[in-house]
Amino acid sequence: MSIGQVDNCPQCGRLYVRNFKEVCPSCLQDIELQYEKCSKYLRENRKSNLQELHEATEVPYKQIIKFIKEGRISLYDMPNLSYPCEVCGKMIREQSMCDSCRNRLVKDIAQISEDRQTQDQAKSGFKIEDRLKDRHK
Repeated sequence: MSIGQVDNCPQCGRLYVRNFKEVCPSCLQDIELQYEKCSKYLRENRKSNLQELHEATEVPYKQIIKFIKEGRISLYDMPNLSYPCEVCGKMIREQSMCDSCRNRLVKDIAQISEDRQTQDQAKSGFKIEDRLKDRHK
């Protein structure tokens, strides 16, 4: 049997033996209680938004968003529940970026790729002036 790695809990700072949740057992228990609060509130208030859920349960925004991204809180029957885009903060219901930020990222990546391709061609290719110089020798 191997001995587990000891680490400081990112939530409370206490030492603990690392586990799959990467928080100490005490904080894991607190997180589960927060999840139960959110789940219970949403069963009774399906039209709540993130702000209302936070205020009613006192669960931090970050933790609620984590529950959503982990799939523990489903947005399927929650028409007003959404979370902020990681880039611009616009409220979204899926993935981590809004369409606008995702499209801008794709465009930027395509431009960088095109620029690199142009640079590679310039390095490996020859210039027409060089070819003409060689003819006149």
